[in-house]
Amino acid sequence: ADLDIICDGEQTRQHFVTTFIEHLSGVDFENRKTVKIRNRYDASVPVVVGEVTRQKAVFVEDAKFLRKQTNKPIKWALPGPLTMVDTLYDDHYKSREKLAWEFAIALNEEARELQDAGVDIIQFDEPAFNVFFDEVNDWGMAALERAIEGLHCQTAVHICYGYGIQANTDWKKTLGSEWRQYEEIFPKIQKSKIDIVSLECHNSNVPLNLMELVRGKKVMVGAIDVATNAIETPEEVAATLRKALEFVDAENLYPSTNCGMAPLSRNIARGKLSALSAGAEIIRKELGI
Repeated sequence: ADLDIICDGEQTRQHFVTTFIEHLSGVDFENRKTVKIRNRYDASVPVVVGEVTRQKAVFVEDAKFLRKQTNKPIKWALPGPLTMVDTLYDDHYKSREKLAWEFAIALNEEARELQDAGVDIIQFDEPAFNVFFDEVNDWGMAALERAIEGLHCQTAVHICYGYGIQANTDWKKTLGSEWRQYEEIFPKIQKSKIDIVSLECHNSNVPLNLMELVRGKKVMVGAIDVATNAIETPEEVAATLRKALEFVDAENLYPSTNCGMAPLSRNIARGKLSALSAGAEIIRKELGI
């Protein structure tokens, strides 16, 4: 697909959050409880029963394997502390904030080893940022900054509206003609040490002018809709990127997808990534870069 930044497609994990948590101490996956995730849907989740610590590396060997496959920059995704907290039942700390800080410490340990393994961009997935605005502003962003402490590679936060299940689709239908959730959290992110903000744009109701709130940050602009099998044309991708350039400096714009492609077939995903690359090339030629 002629991509500039490579990831492994998370081929070695079952879930973007719980696969990391499975490798931490203090979490019981056998005796689950039901919680409402992101105030949206019920799920059977593991239970925090003791002190949460990272005993060993989780994805480092996978990252080393990926590093050997390409000379291009590579990106690795980890769950963010707030989203991790919202994917569990806490029977030990009894505090979402305290648990988030413990997760942030474990994530930082993992991120430092991923960096040493040759990862160029470490992305933290935080879809919960689009729901729990008060927590983001009170301690969620601070916990994320603890997770990136001491890193010299680039860091990113990915904030989408959720995919893959009907509850997410139904929730989006309640958000109206303009999705302005980013407006609640971008000012805090703008002041943070995070380098890159990843957001969804194409086929969403997100007003693109909200990107002005993170002016100066690098922005991964979602120009591919992962909720449909329809493959975008390069010109459709380019149209999204042109609009984004009104609010993001060209050197800071990273064409990307709205989210991961797990719900899609390999052929559809490959077609969409090829369109992403071709659309980006159209814009490069227009800009003379």
